[in-house]
Amino acid sequence: MGRLTAVLALVSCLGGCGLAGSGTAATAGATSEAQQAAQATQAEARVKQQIDASYQQAAEQRRAAEPDGR
Repeated sequence: MGRLTAVLALVSCLGGCGLAGSGTAATAGATSEAQQAAQATQAEARVKQQIDASYQQAAEQRRAAEPDGR
């Protein structure tokens, strides 16, 4: 019973000064960073797809223009 009281007292003290929430905040921050990294990866993939589509469209336009220029 003495150990339980000591643990509860320690948790109460830490909660009062904000240290108990630090672990929660760190976990939330890491989750947020992971989500941002995933979004950045998705954005990079979309940009690469747009660039590839632009190159392909330009190549098709060049091919279409070749018979007209002869």
